[in-house]
Amino acid sequence: MNIYDLRKLLSLACLLATFPTFAQQADCGFIQNPDRQAYCRAISGGGSSQCGFIRDSDMQARCRAETGGGSSQCGFIRDRDMQAACRASADRANTHSSSSQCGFIQDPDKQAYCRATSGGGQSQCGFIRDSDLQAMCRAETGGGSSQCGFIRDRDMQAACRAKTR
Repeated sequence: MNIYDLRKLLSLACLLATFPTFAQQADCGFIQNPDRQAYCRAISGGGSSQCGFIRDSDMQARCRAETGGGSSQCGFIRDRDMQAACRASADRANTHSSSSQCGFIQDPDKQAYCRATSGGGQSQCGFIRDSDLQAMCRAETGGGSSQCGFIRDRDMQAACRAKTR
């Protein structure tokens, strides 16, 4: 796995962090990467048993945290940005705590995405330079699934559609 693939995988994991429970599992089937697909299925209602199909250890720990394991599972994640995003999504019940975790994310695009989806609203999406991530942010914060059509990455577009239906 090259650095570009790893970055895309970590970005998608951050994006999928705030999946609502009503997401459509059928849309997860359009995701080509098997780790991403299992993650999508787990957090869209498949439960923690789906996390066992994920080979990437960081993504698996995040999956377990978001499907009932709690934020303590985030401590097993080696990537610092992913760990902070995990804590933010696992602490979503406490909005202030959730949003404050976003400040630990070093990547400015991922930090703005975290803030927007943790209650900061669509205005935070404007700070995101990556066009795919910005479209995903806008879709999740009120723009709806029509925004997903602006995403070029096929796996990210499928995740967006699953998340916003």
